[in-house]
Amino acid sequence: MSALALLRHLETALAALAPGPLCVGYSGGLDSLALLHALASLPSARARGLSAIHVDHGLQAESADWAQHCQLTAAGLQLPLRIVRVAVRRADGDGLEAAARAARLAAFRQHLPAGAILVLAHHADDQTETVMLKLLRGAGPEGLRGMRALRRLGEHLLWRPLLPLPRTALQAYAQAHSLQWIDDPSNTDTRHARNFLRHTVLPPLRARWPRLDTAVGHSARWMNAAAEQLQRDAAMALVQIQGLDPATLAWPAWLELGDALRPLTLRLWLRGLDLPTPEHVHIDQLQRQLRDAGDDRNPCVSWAGAELRRYRGLLYAQAPQIAPDPAWEQAWDGRGTLQLPACCGTLALAADPATPLALTVRWRRGGERLRPHDQAHTRDLRDLLQQAGVPPWQRGRLPLVYAGDELLAVADLWHSAAAETLCGGPLRFDPNASQKA
Repeated sequence: MSALALLRHLETALAALAPGPLCVGYSGGLDSLALLHALASLPSARARGLSAIHVDHGLQAESADWAQHCQLTAAGLQLPLRIVRVAVRRADGDGLEAAARAARLAAFRQHLPAGAILVLAHHADDQTETVMLKLLRGAGPEGLRGMRALRRLGEHLLWRPLLPLPRTALQAYAQAHSLQWIDDPSNTDTRHARNFLRHTVLPPLRARWPRLDTAVGHSARWMNAAAEQLQRDAAMALVQIQGLDPATLAWPAWLELGDALRPLTLRLWLRGLDLPTPEHVHIDQLQRQLRDAGDDRNPCVSWAGAELRRYRGLLYAQAPQIAPDPAWEQAWDGRGTLQLPACCGTLALAADPATPLALTVRWRRGGERLRPHDQAHTRDLRDLLQQAGVPPWQRGRLPLVYAGDELLAVADLWHSAAAETLCGGPLRFDPNASQKA
């Protein structure tokens, strides 16, 4: 591909792109330099307020010199450049790659101009590496679709206009314009999985199958179409099986979903709750426990930052909880909002009393009895909780309000006739207030 053909490709792709200023992620390497230089040659790109952003990871001794090189190159193109320095958690092998990528994307999200479209220089060779890595990790359609040409990045769009082109096209462009780029020595370190693929595995494959990158790109596009359809199907399935409480799911109906939909629907549900999504091993464990555990059991599957618990016909999702001290109790005058310990939320009366009250708040200890204001008989609290379908792990986190030895209220679920008079009716209990704070 000639340098002119690359410019025409970019101009055509740019014409179909949504409005917005362009900001090129510029590392100083050959790929991003060729992209930046080519876009700077297009009046239509400059008309969008073309700029660049360089993330200095600080992983190489020369990183400050590289940042200065990028600054001089951008100045020569008469383009503004923002340099962002980040701290990367050092690790070995793939850990360092993943950490650097996470730090870079976080910097992009934070420092991109308002409404900007981030432009990255990933090409067909990069797409092959990405798909191969996903394949080796056992990914499904969502992973095997590789990198998308256009996707959301927080409040911004991320655009990869060079995905259909081989790296040789960028090399030819850079040589035709006598561009000077940075060679990062870490790109040849085959301890990193991507570099091992790039330098050791893929060259003989390309020698045997010259159209390897074209074929992988074609498969990635098919997988992208399949993944998008599965996502639509998963969204429809979630609407049908999600409970009235968004943090619940009808688990028998979830198990009835097809093998392709079940993991996608679960992850979609958890993402909507801002909870970390599980790996395949956790999903397999969940399916096994839901199918095998007896009706009298309440299985739990957890991973970092999330746990799923079964009770009756529902699956409950939540962040891991701190177990409250069962002996805790606290005097309360009924005024203001009482912050409960162990992230159990807040408690308040319907309105502040005219005079301070002598109340005590504590957790359930067993044997409690209450006559709800709208019922004729005194009931065991255990029976009330079971009848109301309160999951067992939530029962010890419900605040009980006493006046002396008399139980007045259980959170906002039940209150006695005396609470009607003394507390002004039902209490206000927000179990999620601690997380919101």
